[in-house]
Amino acid sequence: MNTRTITSLTNPTVKAVRALHMRKARQETGLFLVEGLKSVAEAVALGRAPRILLHGEAAAAHPLLLRATTVAAETLEVSPAILGKISRKDNPQTVLGVFEQAFARLDDLDPTAAVCWVALESVRDPGNLGTIIRTADAAGCGAVILIGECCDPYSVEAVRATMGSIFATSVVKTSKTDFLTWRRRWPGAVVGTLLSAHADFRTAVYRQPNLIVMGNEQAGLTADLAAACDVTVKIPMRGRADSLNLAVATGVMIYAAS
Repeated sequence: MNTRTITSLTNPTVKAVRALHMRKARQETGLFLVEGLKSVAEAVALGRAPRILLHGEAAAAHPLLLRATTVAAETLEVSPAILGKISRKDNPQTVLGVFEQAFARLDDLDPTAAVCWVALESVRDPGNLGTIIRTADAAGCGAVILIGECCDPYSVEAVRATMGSIFATSVVKTSKTDFLTWRRRWPGAVVGTLLSAHADFRTAVYRQPNLIVMGNEQAGLTADLAAACDVTVKIPMRGRADSLNLAVATGVMIYAAS
């Protein structure tokens, strides 16, 4: 694959890649931005080819980058100024990749393929979402299901927090209505966390495959989704804090149910 060299900050491709920080551009193109050689290499190892691969001179001879260039549709060697402009960081990564978004379909999921699955209702924080996707990958979860109006899993902030797990974990987008219909066919336990629950998450009875349903950072689960759970549990607080960060709480539940 031939590599072009670009040094102009006003180059149209540079502008198009930089625009992927905006949700509108991601929705219109179906593309997203990935930072760092490790994450790009993880994508390539899983069979995902970059649409555009951008790198600085210092990374040009790295074996992982050379492998990525063999499958990339377009490879650009760019200046440090361009890397910083795209990343919006003072110390940007030396490798950036542009990939096609990929969403799984709810009806294509096989509940027997994993012992634990995760569903998130109206999650708002991209850092939380990215961390949950990374944790789900680490624990071998089947998928992360996004219910209702959630933040974009392909935002730069969310993808950064996944540390490459965005390529290894199936992500589904669905409405609450469709989720509740699909949930009726779930063969295991549907488990939700509620402040009003009486059962401790450590002593609750789980039935694999477990579907962990977590609510919005501020409001928790809505009444409809709470009512759809077979098991509701709480994570006891021993200190002054009255709750855990959503990503931490989801991680606790994933491993409890796995």
